[in-house]
Amino acid sequence: METIRTACRRFLYRLKHDWFRFDNVLLTVCAVLCLAWTYGSIVSMSRNWELAQTLERKRRELAVLQLEVETLELENAYYASDEYAELSARAKLNKKLPGETLVYLPKNSSSAKNKHLSTLASAPVERSNLFEWLSFLFGIE
Repeated sequence: METIRTACRRFLYRLKHDWFRFDNVLLTVCAVLCLAWTYGSIVSMSRNWELAQTLERKRRELAVLQLEVETLELENAYYASDEYAELSARAKLNKKLPGETLVYLPKNSSSAKNKHLSTLASAPVERSNLFEWLSFLFGIE
């Protein structure tokens, strides 16, 4: 029992005179404050980085929305123009300008069915490169 008391007294003496001295306590407090300051700085930097990323994303979204607004304004200006009014009147209401004549063809007539065949027949036929060279060199048609 006496050895346990002696061991406890020796332990308390070492605590008091070796570990809990002023310079050791001051060094421990400084280390804890330094770690707390470093942790706070890291947390602050990561929060600032996240906020910067959010700000950049919002700026990109704003640029996209501004482009959409400009596109819609241009589209709106086009719909308000005389050109669009004329084109839509021609397409939807079969209107014409003075001096023009409209020809109405029945939907099932042969002239209506063959209306575009004449333009396709007059279009030049594309020939292969080999055929073009043979035609040039030997006069083959």
